[in-house]
Amino acid sequence: MVKVEIFGMAMDEQNKSPIIVLKDEQDRAIPIWIGAMEAMSISMALNNTPFPRPMTHDLLLNSIHDMGGKVTRIEVTDIEDGTFFAEIVVSTEGKTIRLDSRPSDAIALAVRAECAIYVGGSVFEKAGAPIIEDAETVIKTQDSDKWMDELNKLSEDDTKYKM
Repeated sequence: MVKVEIFGMAMDEQNKSPIIVLKDEQDRAIPIWIGAMEAMSISMALNNTPFPRPMTHDLLLNSIHDMGGKVTRIEVTDIEDGTFFAEIVVSTEGKTIRLDSRPSDAIALAVRAECAIYVGGSVFEKAGAPIIEDAETVIKTQDSDKWMDELNKLSEDDTKYKM
């Protein structure tokens, strides 16, 4: 497993689908196409946008905490036919529980739990690419309004993504 960070978010102009880009220390990137709602959830968490009530990923994290668990990391474990697979790793009462997850949901939870994100070496071999020189992070706090405008234009029915 290779530790990564969220490098940024972008929009696939052809499909109008959000993409989250993960980057390792060697400047290799993994682009993952995600759903509009998951992109919005990740963006809101990255920008510390408060909500009056818990959103779905907040609810999951609160439930894990209330049951005595802690999200210690998430792992993007595999890719098959263009579909990424992930696991949420939870520690509770001296044991580790691994929850099957879509990468977008796992990443949304990781941002909220402030835990590490890892990608399997074989995933980098299959889907990794070097980061383009002069690339810049697409989503920053000061760009959140622009990103939200783009996301608000999307309909889940109009986006094509693999879960």
